[in-house]
Amino acid sequence: MSGPDDEDDTGLDEDRVAAARLIMNLRAQGIRDNRVLNAIEKLPRSLFVDEALADHAYDDRALPIDCGQTISQPFVVAFMTEALRVGDLHKVLEIGTGSGYQTAVLAQLCRRVYTIERYRTLLKAAEGRLERLEARNVTAMVGDGLKGWPAQAPFDRILVTAAAEEIPQTLVDQLKVGGIMVLPVGPVGGVQHVCRVTLTEAGTEVEELIGVRFVPLVPGRAEHL
Repeated sequence: MSGPDDEDDTGLDEDRVAAARLIMNLRAQGIRDNRVLNAIEKLPRSLFVDEALADHAYDDRALPIDCGQTISQPFVVAFMTEALRVGDLHKVLEIGTGSGYQTAVLAQLCRRVYTIERYRTLLKAAEGRLERLEARNVTAMVGDGLKGWPAQAPFDRILVTAAAEEIPQTLVDQLKVGGIMVLPVGPVGGVQHVCRVTLTEAGTEVEELIGVRFVPLVPGRAEHL
């Protein structure tokens, strides 16, 4: 006779199989960083999506979340995280907490994550998920992502999960020399690319990596959400 525990175990097994399949797919698409792949494989992505979309949690595509936002396609999460070249001792700033999925990936790879979200509703839900995962090296706040987090600057790495029309100088100014920022750049509805920005003693070096489509990076905090 099966009981509730058996059903829970079945669900976990299905998640593990789906996660393993996703990792194989990411490897086939060129993701090579084992630290990034392991971090993604360990995370229950179903925790970060609406219950009605749970069957699609491990699909390699973006899914809608509250406040008109999305949880990014796993390949894009993996690609941007790999491009960021995160180290164990790094202090990372994330702009756009969203569901908290990318935050949870980063938290496994670095010393400390500071994450900013303009929607209070999203941040509260994300904090709940991160608490369940015991991600204790994350500090979050509601705020204007374009302003960054000056009180905690400079950062070793900055990851922006919404598209800026141009590289924000306010965020470049919060990088350490030698630091890296990865972000999508381009107009809404137009051509966007993931760019890697490296701050050197002589200025910034910008590499254009892959084409993407992200929601826009909007200034200010959202009102009443």
